[in-house]
Amino acid sequence: MNDPNYPQQEQNPQQQYQQPPYPQQGPVQWPHMTLGNWVVTMLLLLIPIANIVLMFIWAFGSNTNPSKKTYFQATLIFAAIGLVLTILSWGALLAMFASLGGLY
Repeated sequence: MNDPNYPQQEQNPQQQYQQPPYPQQGPVQWPHMTLGNWVVTMLLLLIPIANIVLMFIWAFGSNTNPSKKTYFQATLIFAAIGLVLTILSWGALLAMFASLGGLY
């Protein structure tokens, strides 16, 4: 170690511990959803059947941008509310026609 051919480097004890021994892990930083990302997302939603599947993947997937995830969770909640209201209104309409004697 004390070889005269190699220059001796002085080590500063403060420099030795500047970096933590492990990488600091914080929350994952997701990129901002750009206009282009949203345009592609909306174009994908134009595909029948795939739009329903993609909405569930984006709403409940673990590797999804948080803004896209919350948007599709809210969209699915509104879709469920709309489905329930549609079923109730059709039931009320059919009950009304049945009471009038229109359906046998």
